[in-house]
Amino acid sequence: MLAIGRALMNRPTLLLLDEPSLGLSPILVKEIFTIIKRVNEEQGMSILLVEQNAKVALETAHYGYVLEIGRVVMNDTCERLMSSKDIQEFYLGAKEEGARGERRWKKKKTWR
Repeated sequence: MLAIGRALMNRPTLLLLDEPSLGLSPILVKEIFTIIKRVNEEQGMSILLVEQNAKVALETAHYGYVLEIGRVVMNDTCERLMSSKDIQEFYLGAKEEGARGERRWKKKKTWR
């Protein structure tokens, strides 16, 4: 939080954030991302966010890129990414079948 505050004091036009939720409790993660969203909306500041918490990142951002082994495998608006069956299953934890159904790691991703 201190690093974000110090960065905002310089009044940048682009804010780069790498894993702002790393090591934080769920309550603090929610607060940080509320602040990030507010800064974007109220100050019109562009924010480049790198985050492994896909759910929080997609709920906060407008546009997203999915990286695997350093390659962009999908990109679209966050609403479309969140509605993608692959994103729901592989990154958001949604499953179509029960626990004894098809093994998740055996299913192929459509972008490979």
